[in-house]
Amino acid sequence: MCMVIAKTKGMDKKDWLMLRKNGIGGSDAGAVCGLNPYISPLEVYASKTCEGVEEVPDNEAMREGRDFEDYVAKRFMEASGLKVRRANVMYASREYPFMIADVDRLVTGRKDGITGLECKTASPYSAGKWKDGKIPAHYIIQCYHYMAVLGAESWYIAVLVYGREFKYMKLERDEEIIQSLIRTEEYFWKHNVLERVMPEPDGSDAAEAFINRHFQESSKELSIPLAGFDEKLRRREEITGIINQLDTEKKKIEQEIKTYMKEAEYAENENFLVSWKNSMTNRIDTKRLKEEMPEVYAKFLNTIKSRKFLVKTVS
Repeated sequence: MCMVIAKTKGMDKKDWLMLRKNGIGGSDAGAVCGLNPYISPLEVYASKTCEGVEEVPDNEAMREGRDFEDYVAKRFMEASGLKVRRANVMYASREYPFMIADVDRLVTGRKDGITGLECKTASPYSAGKWKDGKIPAHYIIQCYHYMAVLGAESWYIAVLVYGREFKYMKLERDEEIIQSLIRTEEYFWKHNVLERVMPEPDGSDAAEAFINRHFQESSKELSIPLAGFDEKLRRREEITGIINQLDTEKKKIEQEIKTYMKEAEYAENENFLVSWKNSMTNRIDTKRLKEEMPEVYAKFLNTIKSRKFLVKTVS
């Protein structure tokens, strides 16, 4: 069902990243399906098709997640009574070799087939995403990806919510989900990656961040024909009008409630609690600072470069 394509124990990070360019991994799967709120399909496409690899420095969350992986695995063994071990290899599906897997842990001593463990950490602010047995969608897809590659009948996922709780859940193999996942990944790999066709943006914040990061600079001398977008730009105008209309309606409702409340700070009934509180905000008068203390203004001026997107109707 699967094959070992490399031993990863002691492997240099750059070599490991290069190896991951040869297929779609578990952490890529949710993004390819458009379910990862932090990584878009565009990001995965760029990472697979670019020259070399870009080593992104760890942020604190990434560092803690890696450092606490052992702890999460130990807590899982204590809570479940199961034993786990590191795999120290990268797997690939024999039937779909573009599907690769570098799993956190494999469960040992089982006679009912292969199963593994995905270790996660979460901040208390993200605890709601794990409440009442919920699992973030891109993590669910990650586990099904591993089941597809290794031919596993189940997969465990354990999460440590810092300072609050530890829990684990078991996902059973769902052939319908797995076949749908295989089709999605196969299309992405063959059509987008191999044919070098960038995926269409999906409107997500992750896609916006990717576009702004990769197309930061505009060339004043460069202008290109706007071909094939008239219908979409007309639709954009319609959407803008609808948004403005809804925003006006929203403000009207709020204004009606405010004139009803007058000086009251709260208004409530059995369905809603409305607050209209005093709020103090301290802001620097930049205009006055620039006029009266230009040296200080210039010293602390922070220039942020960005590209402004505007659409004008040509009459």
